[in-house]
Amino acid sequence: MEQALLYAATLGTLACIYAVLTLGLNLQWGLTGLMNFGGLGFVAVGAYTAALLTAQPSATHVGGFGVPWWLAWPAAGLAAALLAFPVGAIALRLRADYLAIATIGIAEIVRLVARNEDWLTGGPLGVTAIPRPFESLGTPMGQVAFLLLVGAVLAALFAAAQAATNSPFGRALRAVRDDEEAAKAAGKNPARLRLHAFLLGAAFMGLGGAMMTAFFKFIGPDALEPVTVTFLVWVMLIAGGSGNNWGAVAGAFAVWAVWAATDWLAAQLPGEAATRAAYVRLFLIGLALQVILLARPKGLIGERVGSPQR
Repeated sequence: MEQALLYAATLGTLACIYAVLTLGLNLQWGLTGLMNFGGLGFVAVGAYTAALLTAQPSATHVGGFGVPWWLAWPAAGLAAALLAFPVGAIALRLRADYLAIATIGIAEIVRLVARNEDWLTGGPLGVTAIPRPFESLGTPMGQVAFLLLVGAVLAALFAAAQAATNSPFGRALRAVRDDEEAAKAAGKNPARLRLHAFLLGAAFMGLGGAMMTAFFKFIGPDALEPVTVTFLVWVMLIAGGSGNNWGAVAGAFAVWAVWAATDWLAAQLPGEAATRAAYVRLFLIGLALQVILLARPKGLIGERVGSPQR
């Protein structure tokens, strides 16, 4: 019973964290049409910020300030937004595939800095002994309490995203996405609106990175991979329904369920077959995405045009 509760808490916590990342991407791509393929960079900045603020003092990296999580997590979101500001001010002048290439480059720069600046990030060894909220409650109640905390953060961010989506600001973002010239004629500033959406989405991603770091109690350059952060989050958003916050959350939970199920099935195979099966997971995720889009081209919960999203 205890193992089952621990496993369920683990799956639920990661699903909630991925839902936060997907909400951030939905603000950028779903509402504004910004093709950000560099989400890994903002997640990593948020993760390292929270880790260095909360971790114990170490001779291998800076930090160890003992900042409580309820201050470190907002600081992580702020740090990601601060990185997004100069990136957005320059890169958002680009369009579509050029913007995607630029953001991938930014993410790669962040990853290389994390790997090579040992004094700051601990280099390949990363940052360890990161405290997790409620871990003093023991196993599995500490993990359950952390799940409730992450779920509460997700609910708050979802409410904020819904309020933004249904506000004049959200309608202006969709106007810029659909017809920039018409938005200009209506007196809107597309460059400023894109930058605001980019900053908000990056802040969501940074906060998600902080929660992920606290969950794993470790962060290193190999802990965040493009497949599990960038690719998977894009699949979640497209499968769930781009432009709809409900779809973003539904896609995160659905795709993560498939991802976790394939991981469990691969672990049941003997020896080398388990290693080979791990690579089949990407194929199965892609296949599931194709099935969803064939059955529902707009995703599980598509965008509702012309009425508030409820």
